[in-house]
Amino acid sequence: MTITPADRAADPYFYVPFDVPAGTSRIDVTMAYPKAEDCVIDLGAFDPRVTDYPSTEGFRGWSGGARDRFFIALDDATPGYVHGEIPPGRWQVVLGLYKVPERGATVTLTIALDDAPRPLAPQPVRLRPVRIGAGWYRGDLHCHTWHSDAKGSPELLHAAAKQAGLDFLAVADHNTTTQRRYFHQHSSPDLVFVRAMEVTTAEGHANVFGVDDWIDFRMTRPSDAHTLARMVHERGGLLSVNHDKPPIPWAYDLPVIDCMEVWQANWFNWNWSSLERYQQRLASGLRISAIGSSDYHQPDRLMPEGPFVLARPTTVLWLPELSEDAVLAAMKAGRGYVTESPTGPHLAIGIAGHPMGSSVPGRTVTAEAEVNGAAGDRLVWLDATGVVHEETVASDFWKSEYSGTPSRFLRTEIVAEASRQRLIADFTSELGDKPLPWGITPADVKTRPLRRALSNPIYIDG
Repeated sequence: MTITPADRAADPYFYVPFDVPAGTSRIDVTMAYPKAEDCVIDLGAFDPRVTDYPSTEGFRGWSGGARDRFFIALDDATPGYVHGEIPPGRWQVVLGLYKVPERGATVTLTIALDDAPRPLAPQPVRLRPVRIGAGWYRGDLHCHTWHSDAKGSPELLHAAAKQAGLDFLAVADHNTTTQRRYFHQHSSPDLVFVRAMEVTTAEGHANVFGVDDWIDFRMTRPSDAHTLARMVHERGGLLSVNHDKPPIPWAYDLPVIDCMEVWQANWFNWNWSSLERYQQRLASGLRISAIGSSDYHQPDRLMPEGPFVLARPTTVLWLPELSEDAVLAAMKAGRGYVTESPTGPHLAIGIAGHPMGSSVPGRTVTAEAEVNGAAGDRLVWLDATGVVHEETVASDFWKSEYSGTPSRFLRTEIVAEASRQRLIADFTSELGDKPLPWGITPADVKTRPLRRALSNPIYIDG
């Protein structure tokens, strides 16, 4: 078949039906097409239960542009695809028309069915581990395995999280939840796994947290973002807009979201842009919790610690206990901060005993800040109008106060001053002979303020 730009304009998802008889125990699909810079076609599958968008059933897998073949069997499946019962009827291969050249593209699908006897393997059962004790807990809320477009296994990502000293981890593979085959079974009080899925489209990415179900990603209109939010919230989950910055900013309507990924990967990866959008949304009156995540795509080997690996940055949350429920509640409430790494500066603010994420009455307030590990750097206080106060952090274990009449909210940032040259040296040393990534320039590295930590806001109700 030939796929044309007109097909993509009509619907970015192209469906190829095929019939599956009763008794089928395995399906194999192979796709061939002239992959190129201007020709990228994604791959997935639905069973007969699927409906038009938004569907709640029928998802059987998605690998995006990472694979050109998959299998689904009663007892196993390609990573990214759902094993289990194979209902007879009309199945569909779904092609994501990410890039289609003007000349069109010839796509060949080969589908093979097998009825050899196989056992029916159950789906994994979610564990609910708890670590007793209140305190600050560290995690990464966005990373990937070979269940989507990373090369590394869940086992390697698990090892990377343990190496980084994390307490919780959300593995958000693209448009699928099959990474849970591993992570459901291996969640423990030492490292709690949080259910996640990254809704990935050409017009923006969003993370779904704390939902058992697959969430339909086939958004085609700006208003579909509201449908996405409704589906997530009806299931008791949280929705976060991811990396709202170049090269894939959020281009849909902004729905009701719980969180925003204001810092993704190394700071110099355009995070000033997403932070600016976050500031604008807070200033408009929205109340959105700030989170940060590495978006780490696990390689096929365990990498040493450095500026470009898992948990750069790290989200730090105050929890009454370490559990998935506690992590989700703290994310929604904004009870935490984002810092450059698992050993990055500590930053917490409060107003008269009210923690980050709280609402406080009145107009004139006195806020307290606690900063550790940032001596010589700059603490910046901001409200809806922008910067309202700045001060130098005097020591590595430091407390400060700010009194004023902030507009709408009060939040803080640690901006590198004394540590700036060291952090830039670490960044450039890790690059070696490679050019600057992400389209940034030497001027960006030289002149852009370098944030080390970002607090969540406290909202002013006066």
